[in-house]
Amino acid sequence: MKNLISNKKNILIIGGGFAGMQLSRHLDESFFNITLLDKINHHQFQPLFYQVATSQIEPSSISFPFRNAFKNKNHIQIRMAEVSEIDHQKQSVQTNIGEFKYDYLVIAIGCKTNFFGNSSIQKHAFTLKSTYDAIEIRNHILLTFERIISSCGAEREALLNLVIVGAGPTGVELAGAFAEIKQNILPNDYHGIDFSEFKIILIEGSSNTLNSMSENARKASRKYLQSMNVDILTETFVKDYDGNSLVLSNGNVIITKTVIWAAGVTGNTIIGLPHASLVAGNRIKVNRINAVEGINNVFAIGDIAYMSTPLYPNAHPQLANVAINQAKLLAKNLPRMMKNKPTKPYEYKNLGSMATIGRNKAVVDLPFFRFKGYFAWVIWMFLHLMLILSVKNKLIIFIHWAWAYISKDSSLRLILKSSNEKNNN
Repeated sequence: MKNLISNKKNILIIGGGFAGMQLSRHLDESFFNITLLDKINHHQFQPLFYQVATSQIEPSSISFPFRNAFKNKNHIQIRMAEVSEIDHQKQSVQTNIGEFKYDYLVIAIGCKTNFFGNSSIQKHAFTLKSTYDAIEIRNHILLTFERIISSCGAEREALLNLVIVGAGPTGVELAGAFAEIKQNILPNDYHGIDFSEFKIILIEGSSNTLNSMSENARKASRKYLQSMNVDILTETFVKDYDGNSLVLSNGNVIITKTVIWAAGVTGNTIIGLPHASLVAGNRIKVNRINAVEGINNVFAIGDIAYMSTPLYPNAHPQLANVAINQAKLLAKNLPRMMKNKPTKPYEYKNLGSMATIGRNKAVVDLPFFRFKGYFAWVIWMFLHLMLILSVKNKLIIFIHWAWAYISKDSSLRLILKSSNEKNNN
């Protein structure tokens, strides 16, 4: 045992998302000492960010401190650090807290919002890529209604228009959630506002909502949203936004103080990788075992990894299931590499996709079966609960969901904002 431990390799993992967490949990501690680097001190459950943004659950319910998650794992070290550069020749990583050496490096830094080069939109629009983003949106929405009560004219019009750009799962789920609180919750809180004037506008560049899903899901999601009085603009692009006027590709202008940008992602960048290892969208080109092409002992997993296979020549979809299973397979392949044994190639097994639009409204695409409505909604809730890391958090979220279903009221409408924080309104 002492000989085995003395030969343990140091593996450095950058990023504690789905991929980084799963790899850390499944690597055999007999072979590896692990250092996990992340800019924040907790894992974030991204699929439920929209529920934090719409005051349905608390941010602590979907945030999991790394140190608590690995408190019984002495072979795992957590470092809150921001990586500035990789030197793959020296097998080291530079961060804001110093240099880290590695035997194996795994990049799991995920993606960020893609503004397609428009700095004005980037400056003024809200994003939903972190728990902090979700809290910021929640604060902004609640403060917006506080301001509507005493506003008039053009300012009131701008406050009464909420625009979501991008009708993928995030955009559709946000639009549905806001539509529900507009109908069931906010009128009871703000008696001086006529909520028939409050518009939720969903803008999509393609011809459909949930364009990456089946025709059944596209039609059902659009029908659900329209029944909830969401205004849907398809085949429409946003050209500019200055914080008050949203300019569309058809020449129309929407006056609004609230734009949530959910129109695409691009890979987080990291200095030190050869240009030949990068592809469009800043993703990192990897082979079938997630090794970065052209570099020794460096791997990339999750959304940042671009793996071309016969079934997926343009790479796998950027889904949690892909990230989790790439991590699990790499955890098995690394010891095989150390033992000079054959590795197993990764291939994505499509288990389906889903999205929820609101209470009793969801769509599910399975490989051989597609359905919608109440049963789809129950399946969506069950599968998301199963992905939550801790039993305590599963129970907390389930209680919130059950109470909201019975009462149609989440009661989580605290404005958590510093008194000296600048108001983006």
